Amino acid sequence: MQLSDSIAEGQRIMTICNSCRYCEGYCAVFPAMEQRLEFSHADMNYLANLCHNCGECLYACQYAPPHEFAVNVPEVLAKIRVQSYGQYARPQALAKSFRRNGQVVLWILALSVVFSLIAAAANGRLVSDAGNTFYDVIPHGVMVAVFGAVSLLAVIALAAGFAAFWRESGLGAARLADLPSLRRAAWDAMTLRYLDQDGLGCTYPTGERSQSRRIYHHFTFYGFLLCFASTTVAAIYHFAGTTAPYPYLSLPVVLGTLGGLGLVIGPAGLYSVKRRRDPELGDPSQDGMDLVFLSMLFLSGFTGLLLLGLRETTAMSFLLVVHLATVLALFVSLPYGKFVHGIYRVAALIRYALEKEP
Repeated sequence: MQLSDSIAEGQRIMTICNSCRYCEGYCAVFPAMEQRLEFSHADMNYLANLCHNCGECLYACQYAPPHEFAVNVPEVLAKIRVQSYGQYARPQALAKSFRRNGQVVLWILALSVVFSLIAAAANGRLVSDAGNTFYDVIPHGVMVAVFGAVSLLAVIALAAGFAAFWRESGLGAARLADLPSLRRAAWDAMTLRYLDQDGLGCTYPTGERSQSRRIYHHFTFYGFLLCFASTTVAAIYHFAGTTAPYPYLSLPVVLGTLGGLGLVIGPAGLYSVKRRRDPELGDPSQDGMDLVFLSMLFLSGFTGLLLLGLRETTAMSFLLVVHLATVLALFVSLPYGKFVHGIYRVAALIRYALEKEP
């Protein structure tokens, strides 16, 4: 379906929903919809990114297929949502990477492996002796320079995408300083409120209420944050004069271990839930992008845990190269893969909170 076709279909369905309003209590999409009589392209992008794809509205809808109106809100909003990712991507020259995300990430991963192998070989420690440290394999300066540059570029690209989304809202940058709205949006995002339904869970993946998707999302999200916190604390330790490797019960290792477990449990759980998903929920053409992202997160956590457990063996060099290459590929691809859905969903929740202000 072309972009204009998806938007037109979304506008048709929202017009029907706006007349019915049976689903207004299910999530934020429908109260936001009710504030509009017509739906612009920007409005559809907003509503699509506000949708959490819980499936509640599809199972409740009297006009869902096979009815002639064929109202399927989760499917059409999923199609608009992924197209909005490409629209907001910066630089725009890389927007097409969303449509061939799997191939792009695999190429990035391959190049990351090659780079890590070259860095290790140049340092003369491609094969390590037991007891060597990570920096014996790849110098600390190389790690900091490469990952610092990649992280900075990823943050800039994600911030530019957020700015593009917000600019389209027409609310102005000053509204982002509204603290009550920011707190409300942050709480909704951090707790995944719209996958909870007052403790009952959502109807994804099969129509039966369950908390599984919300729980696995929490494992994934907070696992990622814990890994980031581990890296940050390790950097502080290093500049304070305490160099790696750190003891198993040190703060960086404990945070990294918990984060790695989250990145193993969460993505594996989300994949298992996705495999049981009702085909009517969402857009099957995006499954490849989802799978690649979940795989990269899982591999980052798994290789990190494996590296931690075997860091004092001769396998350390090989595992370090694989782990660093996986993490590097993940960070390079962040602005052009499924990760961005979190950025735009938070932006949509902020806009929704602002709209709800009296």
